[in-house]
Amino acid sequence: MSNLAKNSVYVLFIFLAVSALFSLFYQPFESVEEISLSRLAQEINQGNVQKITVSGNDITILYKDESKARSRKEMETGLSQSLLNLGVREEALAGVEIETKKESGLAVWLGPAIWFLLPLLIFLFFFFFIFRQARTGVTQAFDFTRARARLFGAEGHPKDKIIFKDVAGLKEAKEELKEVIDFLKNPKKFLAMGARIPRGVLLLGPPGVGKTMLARAVAGEANVPFFHTSGSSFVELFVGVGASRVRDLFSTAKKAERSILFIDELDAIGRVRGSGIGGGHDEREQTLNQILVEMDGFERESGTIILAATNRGDVLDPALLRPGRFDRRVVLDLPDVFDREEIMKIHCQGKPLAANVNLREIAERTPGFSGADLANLVNEAAILAARRNKQQVFQEEMLESIEKVLLGPERRSHVLSKKEKEIAAYHEAGHALVAASLPESEPVRKISIISRGMAAGYTLKVPTEDRKMKTKTEFLADLAMALGGYCTEKIKFGELTTGASNDLEKASELARKLVKQYGMSSLGPISFGDKEEMIFLGREIGEQRNYSEKVAAQIDKEVEKFMKGAEVKATKILKKKRRLLDKIAKTLIEKETIEREEFEALIKGASAKSNKPKRKKSLKVKLKKV
Repeated sequence: MSNLAKNSVYVLFIFLAVSALFSLFYQPFESVEEISLSRLAQEINQGNVQKITVSGNDITILYKDESKARSRKEMETGLSQSLLNLGVREEALAGVEIETKKESGLAVWLGPAIWFLLPLLIFLFFFFFIFRQARTGVTQAFDFTRARARLFGAEGHPKDKIIFKDVAGLKEAKEELKEVIDFLKNPKKFLAMGARIPRGVLLLGPPGVGKTMLARAVAGEANVPFFHTSGSSFVELFVGVGASRVRDLFSTAKKAERSILFIDELDAIGRVRGSGIGGGHDEREQTLNQILVEMDGFERESGTIILAATNRGDVLDPALLRPGRFDRRVVLDLPDVFDREEIMKIHCQGKPLAANVNLREIAERTPGFSGADLANLVNEAAILAARRNKQQVFQEEMLESIEKVLLGPERRSHVLSKKEKEIAAYHEAGHALVAASLPESEPVRKISIISRGMAAGYTLKVPTEDRKMKTKTEFLADLAMALGGYCTEKIKFGELTTGASNDLEKASELARKLVKQYGMSSLGPISFGDKEEMIFLGREIGEQRNYSEKVAAQIDKEVEKFMKGAEVKATKILKKKRRLLDKIAKTLIEKETIEREEFEALIKGASAKSNKPKRKKSLKVKLKKV
């Protein structure tokens, strides 16, 4: 019986005991007067008493006017004799009905006994509770080294079962894991061929891509128990507890004939040993050593397969990745446009969608979104529709949720002054105009000066297709676009504001990556900076430089060259199209938001006007000049 059930039984027992005592001693709240025997004698002589009820030494008096009173008689003397001794006339006493009741045997002995036994019972219950808690504490002390893995997919948990059809996308990853499912279903086929199925499968991918769901789907497809734990659950204050939990976890998994043991966030205990400031972490390293030993101890016929997930595969210890351990690595990518549409269909189940909802359009506008981001998007759309008292989720809620997931909620209470609104409008117009003027840049989806999250305004770009690689020309276009707002402020107002600080930070970071990581500068195809991590308190406290001070100065010059070139390019575009810049900014001040269709119409209108041929001078004028 669980602790909750036991405590419920104790509470019920106490409640019943209190109820029994209350029922035993309960008497109605009546205002009954207590009188003496001498007064009772007077009332009898006056003929006011109708009936007297005697129960032991207690006397209940009923008057002729239906009122009641109480009294007590002497213990060793009868009531009649006592009344006659007090001067009651015999004829008056004869007119009174006297009823004698025998006192209940239970009340005779229970009344005194309860006052003796009740304190004793309370003390006994108190000491029993104390000893029970002490025994529970001892049990918990022994359970301290037990692994607290959650069990999914076992008998009695049909609702927890997930299969491949519940996980959209990840086609290549599913194909890699099908042989694991086949082995769990039919291990004899592989053993007959002398094949050795990988004992450890490592799922690599960015956060939210679906690593845990895919692992559960493997267990669901194979119809085997799924033991779920995380790397952080092994690390404790006391050295050796993590290793004990590892032993208990593997022992529990081996008891099942066929099962999947899933360790989430493996990098919490699987980092390279001996790294970090001040040496390694003894508890974490002992836990990692125990995992390595346990994985080596699997027999070939064992039906337990270890699945692990991490988004930091680059920091794992090489001993974890050698053959015989996590030698099968499955990479999970962010979903493409087709997978995003399928993922949203799954998350839209159970939500009333309007007829105008186009999930394909939403999928095209959400490149780079993970499965968790898309689930959050659909949920935010449902919340937004409920907040607006709608019965269905419409397309406008879905589109607005994209911006909420990307940038945060709208802050319409963050009101800008007239001057600040003008600066923000020109700033965002500069971003959008530079992006629209460069063919290598991504198309502008929306411009707004309504605050969202920490941004006072934003220019939203959406690529026309999913991209895995970018060229140097595209990077330079992004740099020029990032400096569009900065250059606009200089051209229009002649001074700069703090609104461009975030743009400058991102542009500088991108320019430095072009030089140090991508080899796109005049320094040649060299990667500068050592990737080996030095981490303290969860942060990188420095970079291992593998280049000299002279090269560092050259890197700074190249970064400056990229930034200056982007500034010159953006300034040239903005000065050439100054009228269009003013028009976009004024429209933005008036409407606060410009969608893609309206923005493209402004660009096309200005292009058509500039391309209109000028009128030729008449021939008559030319002849006069000749």
